Amino acid sequence: MSEKIHVLLSEEAVDKRIQELGDSISQDYAGSQVHLICVLKGGVFFTCELAKRITVPVSMDFMSVSSYGDDTKSSGVVKIIKDLDDSIENKDVLVVEDIIDSGRTLSYLLDNLRSRNPRSLKLCTLLDKPERRVTEVKVDYTGFEIPDKFVVGYGLDFRQQYRNLPYIGVVELD
Repeated sequence: MSEKIHVLLSEEAVDKRIQELGDSISQDYAGSQVHLICVLKGGVFFTCELAKRITVPVSMDFMSVSSYGDDTKSSGVVKIIKDLDDSIENKDVLVVEDIIDSGRTLSYLLDNLRSRNPRSLKLCTLLDKPERRVTEVKVDYTGFEIPDKFVVGYGLDFRQQYRNLPYIGVVELD
């Protein structure tokens, strides 16, 4: 099986939107520090670019959760592969995700993080597929709403490939 990639969102469009998100987050957290939780692996590209555009003090930690395996559709089973290194108690936490699809993974993750007593807990995603939502999730900052297509680039992968594309592309399987 081979695949073709077609550009959905250009590098310029993604870069511009991340700047806008950074500006909004900086304004909302003015006078405070924001603790970013990057959801690995896909979120790392977005988190790094977003952090560079946030003007308030930023701290960062990483989690790895999975509900996909090697498939293109969520399995519905969520597992924590790598937990946080530090406590988030009394911190203003912003979870940064590459894409929200069914909502199962983020719903599970947000419930888990809420139990750790952060001062505040918000969610930022580069991409949102609301038509695929099975579990409702409140998204505070959204880069782009996209159609129900399998996408890669900017951290998103297909079988561990294409994460390094500087744009968001749609995968078409032959």
